Amino acid sequence: MLFVKRDELKTGMRLARPIYNKDGVLLYERNSKLTAQGIESIRNFGLIGIFVLEPAEPVPPMTQADIDFERFQTMNVFSIQEELEKVLQTKRVSKMPTIAANIIKNYGHLDKKINFVQNLRSKEDQLFKHSLNVAMLCAMITHVLNMKVDEQLESVQAAIIHDIGKLTVPKSIADKEILSPEEQQAVHNAQIQGFDIIDIVYSSAPNIKRICAQSQRALDSLETGEDISAMKMVNGARVMVVADAFDTLTAMNAEKAPESEVAALKHLLDNPQVYDPQIVEGLIRSINILVPGVSVELNTGDKALVLAANEQNILEPMILMFGDNSIIDLSNRKEYGDLEIADIMKTMDNRYVMDMDMLKKQGIKIDEPEYVEVS
Repeated sequence: MLFVKRDELKTGMRLARPIYNKDGVLLYERNSKLTAQGIESIRNFGLIGIFVLEPAEPVPPMTQADIDFERFQTMNVFSIQEELEKVLQTKRVSKMPTIAANIIKNYGHLDKKINFVQNLRSKEDQLFKHSLNVAMLCAMITHVLNMKVDEQLESVQAAIIHDIGKLTVPKSIADKEILSPEEQQAVHNAQIQGFDIIDIVYSSAPNIKRICAQSQRALDSLETGEDISAMKMVNGARVMVVADAFDTLTAMNAEKAPESEVAALKHLLDNPQVYDPQIVEGLIRSINILVPGVSVELNTGDKALVLAANEQNILEPMILMFGDNSIIDLSNRKEYGDLEIADIMKTMDNRYVMDMDMLKKQGIKIDEPEYVEVS
């Protein structure tokens, strides 16, 4: 699978992931070959590029949950954009409760982990996609941690609206691919000033502004060095600071390459003064990170394949070494104390198909997903 920028797309390239319109209608299925019209449509969507398959590469598997996830993202990004722009103009919420309720209905009551797949972002839509993803993560984390219903709703609504101040950034700055330190500060100032808008909009629900302001202060402390240990954060802010950071780190946009889920998780775990370990655990219990089939790089430089996840310590799964086909249980610290996962492999040069039946015979527990065939 390759990421190709929109200006480098060519007819005949095959799509690795489906593309939907704002109503959730499938426009291009996986494995579809790009036409001149299709390329023009992608440019009109404002995408910075798409994932395509290499010439001999098979279509990557997707479950129905994966497909529903991508469709849900596409539809709700447009809803959030319309609502935030209207809130900015009227200082009133209109469809916000409905959007939040829909997110909670679909992702705030899950009974198992999901693949949290990042979608591509343009300068025009990255704010709205970020807001949606943070809201979805907040819905999942608050659910697995059994937080109160009102705390879940507050967290999700705060996530949707927390960046509204950035919509006031001058177009001359907002349209730039790379910002100077002064321009970055201007964007940050606009975000902080946006909390006044949130205060007006949610005058009867002060926790919404409190969640936004406290979570931003916590994130800023990583740069300013402020000691926030004495700050009494509401539960929603503790959740949102983790969700916000995870999405920001793993998102792909024009400015930077994304961090892997493992690199993002290590950042969260290494900064417990900002990211509450209990909330990080809630994130781990919500999404798939090191699951069977994931290729990883070790701190020794060796490559390996995850055979079985470790629910007690996500960073210590059972792995198959590419070099000698040996099986190593990283949770056995007495024998493998110096060995650890450095990151997820950046390329897919080593592709393996696991024999699930063989793994089961070896006593390794495997949850087999049901993949949807490409029509």
